[in-house]
Amino acid sequence: MDSKQIRQKFLEFFESKQHQIVPSAPMVVKDDPTLMFTNAGMNQFKDLFLGNKTADYNRAADTQKCMRVSGKHNDLEEVGIDTYHHTMFEMLGNWSFGNYFKKDAIAWAWELLTDVYQLPKDRLYVTIFEGDQGEGLERDQEAYDFWKALIAEERILNGNKKDNFWEMGEQGPCGPCSEIHIDLRTEEEIAAVPGKTLVNEDHPQVVEIWNLVFMQFNRMADGSLIKLPAQHVDTGMGFERLCMALQGKTSNYDTDVFQPMIQFIAQKAEVEYGKDEKIDIALRVIVDHIRAVSFAIADGQLPSNNKAGYVIRRILRRAVRYGYTFLGFKMPFMNTLVPLLCEQFEGVFDELKAQQDFIIKVIMEEESAFLRTLDTGLRKIDTIREELKTTNNDTIDGKTVFELYDTFGFPVDLTALIARENGLQIDEKGFEQEMQVQKDRSRNAAKTETSDWTIVNEGEDVQFIGYDHLEATSKILRYREVKDKKKSFFQVVLDTTPFYAESGGQAGDTGYIEADGKKYSIIDTKKENDLSIHLMKELPANVEADFHAVVSANKRRLSMNNHSATHLLHAALRSVLGDHVQQKGSFVSDSVLRFDFSHFSKMTDEEIAQVEQIVNQKIRENIQLDEKRNIPIAEAKNLGATALFGEKYGDFVRVITFDPNYSVELCGGTHVPATGQIGLFKITTESSVAAGVRRIEALTADGAEAYINKEAEELKAIKEALKNPKDAVKAIDALMKERAALAKEIEGLHSEKAQALKGDLKNAVVEKDGVNVIIKKVSIPAADQLKNLCFQMKNETENLFMVLAADVAGKPQVAVVVSENLIEAKELHAGKLVKELAKEIKGGGGGQPFFATAGGKDINGLDAVVAKASEII
Repeated sequence: MDSKQIRQKFLEFFESKQHQIVPSAPMVVKDDPTLMFTNAGMNQFKDLFLGNKTADYNRAADTQKCMRVSGKHNDLEEVGIDTYHHTMFEMLGNWSFGNYFKKDAIAWAWELLTDVYQLPKDRLYVTIFEGDQGEGLERDQEAYDFWKALIAEERILNGNKKDNFWEMGEQGPCGPCSEIHIDLRTEEEIAAVPGKTLVNEDHPQVVEIWNLVFMQFNRMADGSLIKLPAQHVDTGMGFERLCMALQGKTSNYDTDVFQPMIQFIAQKAEVEYGKDEKIDIALRVIVDHIRAVSFAIADGQLPSNNKAGYVIRRILRRAVRYGYTFLGFKMPFMNTLVPLLCEQFEGVFDELKAQQDFIIKVIMEEESAFLRTLDTGLRKIDTIREELKTTNNDTIDGKTVFELYDTFGFPVDLTALIARENGLQIDEKGFEQEMQVQKDRSRNAAKTETSDWTIVNEGEDVQFIGYDHLEATSKILRYREVKDKKKSFFQVVLDTTPFYAESGGQAGDTGYIEADGKKYSIIDTKKENDLSIHLMKELPANVEADFHAVVSANKRRLSMNNHSATHLLHAALRSVLGDHVQQKGSFVSDSVLRFDFSHFSKMTDEEIAQVEQIVNQKIRENIQLDEKRNIPIAEAKNLGATALFGEKYGDFVRVITFDPNYSVELCGGTHVPATGQIGLFKITTESSVAAGVRRIEALTADGAEAYINKEAEELKAIKEALKNPKDAVKAIDALMKERAALAKEIEGLHSEKAQALKGDLKNAVVEKDGVNVIIKKVSIPAADQLKNLCFQMKNETENLFMVLAADVAGKPQVAVVVSENLIEAKELHAGKLVKELAKEIKGGGGGQPFFATAGGKDINGLDAVVAKASEII
């Protein structure tokens, strides 16, 4: 079977077992503060496991895009080195939400692997949790008994807590798990060493392919375990490893998932895969990393210098570095793999094909930038090498290695490689210490303590009524305290809430809840997974009271203006620039309207004006909002609704329409009842934020009006200053020309003055022991004139030693000039001398042995500079 058939067989099998086949969630996580990337198939179901909401179905299966490059699950350093770790990978999974448990999960896994896929039973091993005395957990006898009916007992192995007890995080649902491993070695190798001794020993051909997790417990903040009210099943099978097993390979990279790309890049580099280990590793790194980077960009995460964006940039740079060092690629090459990747996933993850050109552009720009940085970094290493030569040292210190990593994006292994090529080594221990300091700084800055939820009222489903109401009668369902380094606050869940939780680019609502005449402020509303969390500095004295919840109406109104304006803006941009325009991010609050979109060049003034005109026209038309809630997603797409890449949409969605022929979008945000409420729309800036991504910032309503009034006032003031000419632009142009002519005239006068000063200096030369000495206090209009004068004197006067204590337009400056032949002969060094002289003007400076300058604060010290220079000479 090829990989497409393998994936399809999995989904068809579980569909036949009455599982709902659900689409993959985006790989980039937006509403979960504990995760940057989806690292397991269960991430999109966290709220079901946590009991925050109930499922529309009790069985599900899918193939999920996952990434493991940060935090607890971090496979980055193994990628490419071994044959079975990846950054981005597909996880095939099936889930039960309080429906079936261990018996069915085990039976169906065995049926699929041995009957459908026909994997040999004598190559499979399974593990069960052996128990843990410290946790008070017994051996998973139940799982053992179910396996015993299917597989020989000697193939059922005990596993410790590390391998066979799965936890979502430091807190939350967890439970024992049962892994399925396969032995892919030759018969001879198996006869020599039994496979059971190699399970979970990191052997490249004895690998885990499927993990069946049985969620039985909830891990509390104090570390204790309590039994969950409902028991769940969460399984995850590595798609790439399954392909390796089914296609008779001993490496994931030898399957049809990776081979087309490996052969493509090998041909491009004029190398052969399988002949040289270093080249093979480079090829594996490149084809793995292009998948991670491309999928992340498709899901809305662009390379950047922080958080998830930095991870993507680091992965891309790692691949570029391998191509540069081992395959000889000195020009961008990663982007050429994108079309092949898009073709491979067509019909599975169509978001790649839909954004192919955009992904290519972003990757190409990033590659080009890093290749330039690589070049700069290599020159920096050349300088370091020359400096080390002068001190007879052969080790680049840890601080410098860290600077190359932190500033130039040089991985430490790249610096080590280049160092070796130049007969040097690096202080790896020193680098690790610097790295640890940075990690500790980040960890301390971000460290938070979150207590367990305190249940006030039983209830799971939270009702959001904020589309229709800004006030509600609410009860507190639960609360918990969160402490970090600077402050502590409370997270509160209400049973009925009018507060919009930050999501979809719209800021969360603020306001208050009131009981017994006392108001308690809600400072923000966040979304954690799918749960609305209200942030409060102070908890009500009686948490069991009935509360009157009130949203800040003015702030909500302004946020609605800005949010609806982004919809009108999006449609106008597509109308003016073309259908390639896609929303790449936005942020709207009561005071901010920011909209990022895909476009490859700076917008012209005419394009900006045209977009602005269209949006304002739609505002004046006072188009009524057409809002459709909870309609099937297929119906929404038939209406022509624009869906954002990287967003997870359910089976039922909300559609916001302002004119069905103009703006139809899937959106969960709050909007104006009619466009006329927006009042006015004004673009303030258009700029670049990343390769192929532009940003518009704009104002609406009162903010736009205030902005235009301020501009009008400034224009009025300018006209009055110009004596109210008929044409202000022509008047300013005439002034600019006049200014340029005067500047040229002044420059000529300065030059004449400098020439006269040069004559005075030549007359002031005093010969001492074969040295022509000039030490003089001078007045000169500009610093560049002083520099030019110094070099002219140096070129025209032999054996020159000159110190000028200069008044440069009222600011003190010192210049020292030394002819090259005097530097060694008379042990004169301009750079060292100027530092000494600068003390007299309360300043500092430096420079070359033949020319140096210094500036200072004390103009009255210039006479002292002359006296000191005379004393020194």
